[in-house]
Amino acid sequence: MNLPVISDQKFEKQDYRSKGLPKAEYDNCTFTNCDFTDSYLSATSFIECQFTDCNLSGVKIKDSTFNEVLFTHSKLLGINFTECSDFLFSIEAHHSIFSFSSFYNKNLNQTHFNHCIFEKVDFTNANLSKVRFEKSDLKHAIFENTYLEHVDFRTANNFNINPNNNKLKKARFSKDGALTLLSNHQIIIE
Repeated sequence: MNLPVISDQKFEKQDYRSKGLPKAEYDNCTFTNCDFTDSYLSATSFIECQFTDCNLSGVKIKDSTFNEVLFTHSKLLGINFTECSDFLFSIEAHHSIFSFSSFYNKNLNQTHFNHCIFEKVDFTNANLSKVRFEKSDLKHAIFENTYLEHVDFRTANNFNINPNNNKLKKARFSKDGALTLLSNHQIIIE
C-alpha cells in the first residue's frame, strides 16, 4: 500500500484520541503537545520525526515504522513495540516514560535513553548492545535472555539483572550498580 508522504510539517496541540492521525509516511515532521492516547498508528511511517511533550500511551503500532525518531518529555505507557516493523527501527528518548511497554525481541542496538523511566518494561530476548541508559530508572524491568553487551548502566538505577540469564560482556556499571548483579545469588556483602 502506497501511503501519502507528509514532509517537514509541524503538528501542535492536536488531539488524535478520537479522530486519529491520518495514515501516511511522516518525514521530518514534529509533533508538539499532541495527545495520541489509545489511538491507532498502525501501518504508519515516522522517519526522522520528533515527538515533544506528547502522550502516546496505549497507541497501537502494528506494522508501523519508526526510523530515527526522537521522543522528548513524552509518555509512551503500555506500548507493544514488538508489533511495529523491525526494518530500520531506530529511536532515541530524553525525559520520557516507557513504563509497562514491551521491547520483546526488539533490536535497540546503540539506542540512547536519557532520564527515562522503564518501570516494568519487558526487554526479554531484545538486543540492547551498546545502549546507554543515562540516568534512567529500570525499576522492575525484565531482562531475560537479553543481549546486554557494551550496555552503559553506570548512571542507571533500580535494575535487577541476573548475569546467568543475560549476555553482559563488557557492560558498564558503577560500583554500587555492579553489586546489584549479586542480588540473585543471596550473597551478603558487609
